[in-house]
Amino acid sequence: MSDLFSGNLFGEEPAARGSKIPDDAPLAEKMRPQTLDEVVGQEKILGPGKLLRRLVEEDRMTSVILWGPPGTGKTTLARIIALHTSAHFIPFSAVMSGIKEIKAVMVDAERLRRATLRRTVLFVDEIHRFNKAQQDAFLPYVENGTIILIGATTENPSFEVISALMSRSKVFVLQPLSIESLVEIMRRALNNTERGLARYNVDVSDDLLVTIANYSAGDARAALNTLELAVTSSAKPEKERANNRVVMTAADLQEALQRAMLRYDKGGDEHYNLISAFIKSVRNSDPDAAVYWMARMLESGEDPMYVARRIVIIAAEDVGMADPQALPVATAAMQATHLIGYPECVFPLTEAAIYLSLAPKSNSSKAAYLTASVDARESEQEPVPLHLRNAPTGLMKGLGYGEGYKNAHSYDEGHADMQCLPDRLKDRKYYVPSPRDQKPAGKPDK
Repeated sequence: MSDLFSGNLFGEEPAARGSKIPDDAPLAEKMRPQTLDEVVGQEKILGPGKLLRRLVEEDRMTSVILWGPPGTGKTTLARIIALHTSAHFIPFSAVMSGIKEIKAVMVDAERLRRATLRRTVLFVDEIHRFNKAQQDAFLPYVENGTIILIGATTENPSFEVISALMSRSKVFVLQPLSIESLVEIMRRALNNTERGLARYNVDVSDDLLVTIANYSAGDARAALNTLELAVTSSAKPEKERANNRVVMTAADLQEALQRAMLRYDKGGDEHYNLISAFIKSVRNSDPDAAVYWMARMLESGEDPMYVARRIVIIAAEDVGMADPQALPVATAAMQATHLIGYPECVFPLTEAAIYLSLAPKSNSSKAAYLTASVDARESEQEPVPLHLRNAPTGLMKGLGYGEGYKNAHSYDEGHADMQCLPDRLKDRKYYVPSPRDQKPAGKPDK
């Protein structure tokens, strides 16, 4: 058999499951739940009687996709499944493997099934990193039951997993852990003698645990690893002790935190969630929410020019004719961002975000273009009327180009009674003013 079958998720033979974790392993690894009852914060999919819990406990797994942010328990669930299943269980990393490795695993899984009737549970971490061809390679073996696929992804599987695999898998969504859940997880680690931090004899208040939880953005791994750093820093020999115990201070924690560990992937699902929240907050005239979501992006490392470009789009798309000055304000903010860069660019960006939030809203210009674009794409492409055509040569003038054109500047009203649309569309209305639109200079209402 392939070397990929020589071990399981823990790098050990099944008989060695549950062996001691190395002392130098991170706290998050040491405290990883070993049973479903130890999993905190995912009651919606793992509570009593829930489908995923029944599948694991009764060892009748079907192909599933586990979708959730980092640190919410996707790999933990895979490890628990490995401990419960009688099927052969192997891990597979989309980062480390290619099509050659996939085919080798599939061949070995098929051989194993023919020889022993055992199926293979294949855990694919970061399945979204596999391209379409690589994902296609799993499909025949999932369809004929040779493998049970468990895919883990931080990205929206609707976009990252091929539809054929999606239709043959059940998607389970893992939620970011609540503050209460993270505090419970950290408190367990502080009180655990065998795998946790109890040996350090450090007292940590609930307030400090809540601070860590807030910084960890729903990520248990981040919370535990921050807690470990804070505890080991607090437990220095020179620290003052009472009853052989050290009390962690806010200063101890601040030293460990250094910087908020905000979860943000500029190319991932959270990126689109945050920019969507920002746009919709501005559109809803909520300056506080707009500034908050913008700060979330910028403090997490988003390119300020990306935010600036979105602000320019909002000015034209959502404010539009209700306040034509919004576009110059947004464009000035983008130019300022380009000139001065981060971090000072946050001030013109904030000013523009607040201005757009407080401005009246109208999407009449957007609606005008979208309606016109349908006619431009789908209607007969009528020629430009002769009187609107350019006539730079005598030949063109002789053909009637420009004949009958009326220059608006020659009329007191500033416009001429002249048809500018093709004959078939002459009565078409694309721009329908919103009640909030400022009155533009131009043809008066009839």
